[in-house]
Amino acid sequence: MNVDLFDFDLPAERIALRPVAPRDSARMLLVTPNGLADRIVSDLPDALRPGDLLVFNDTRVIPAQLEGTRGAARIGATLHKREGPRRWRAFVRNARRLRDGDVVDFGAGVTASAVDREEDGSWALVFAGEEPVELLLERAGRMPLPPYIAGKRDTDARDADDYQTMFADRPGAVAAPTAALHFTPALLAALDRTGIGHATLTLHVGAGTFLPVKAEDTDDHRMHAEWGRIDAAAADRLNAVRAAGGRVIAVGTTSLRLIESATGDDGIVRPFEGDTSIFITPGYRFRGIDGLMTNFHLPRSTLFMLVSALMGLETMQAAYAHAIASDYRFYSYGDASLLLP
Repeated sequence: MNVDLFDFDLPAERIALRPVAPRDSARMLLVTPNGLADRIVSDLPDALRPGDLLVFNDTRVIPAQLEGTRGAARIGATLHKREGPRRWRAFVRNARRLRDGDVVDFGAGVTASAVDREEDGSWALVFAGEEPVELLLERAGRMPLPPYIAGKRDTDARDADDYQTMFADRPGAVAAPTAALHFTPALLAALDRTGIGHATLTLHVGAGTFLPVKAEDTDDHRMHAEWGRIDAAAADRLNAVRAAGGRVIAVGTTSLRLIESATGDDGIVRPFEGDTSIFITPGYRFRGIDGLMTNFHLPRSTLFMLVSALMGLETMQAAYAHAIASDYRFYSYGDASLLLP
């Protein structure tokens, strides 16, 4: 499909630079075949049905943004995928100043060798020493805010909490599964009382989620792989909910993509562990999910293509036009949408 079909104009003032407080007071646009309805996130218990299951991503964002030097050259790196115990694939700023084998000093006693540059411009960074890389990043790294936020303000201490979900448990993501940022213990308790359950899976979100689609046709776009895991207990839970007539509602496109990667043509979710580079565009037949809660996404992005595949392009164009006209807040720290086809 032509990528221009997924373009739209978004006023800069619609981009949220901070989340609302409390988290579950964010606005939520309900999108169904019957039309649009303006709600708030704390309305979720009334918007869903007893027996439904929300599926969260329990990945934890690591401080994956690094600033360093190679000689006199300043080098910036954003880690996006672990390739080994001490090796991470990274997008590098000022990469033209690097040669294979160069050592970059990120301060605080943290150094890494840059090797194996790929066609997309990324490098593998191999960290020196014996300390776990997670400890090195805690010393030298910063929270990797999305470029549309980081370009407008500096990362600060608030982001260390604001950019983690209440489910964050397994370190490895370099971007938050932002739909789950709206949840609070109070909201989860209200959902439980209503008979709406929840389960978790793990997808370590990579920085590739923010890369623009530069191809003119979706068939020519290459998705970056991300590592994920659904254990047997979670797979059984998802299958049991649907067998009993409930709906599986993915919280975030990361949860959705992993569930779809683990679901066969028979609609059965199976345990999964490994990389997925699934790319969902209109025409895709969803097999493992019945709905999606997600934030509002960038024009021409793979994520806007995904929601258009779920609800229909015209429906999502109308929903986004309504959200812009109604002053909804967009992107990672913005408001939510609940999509129930």
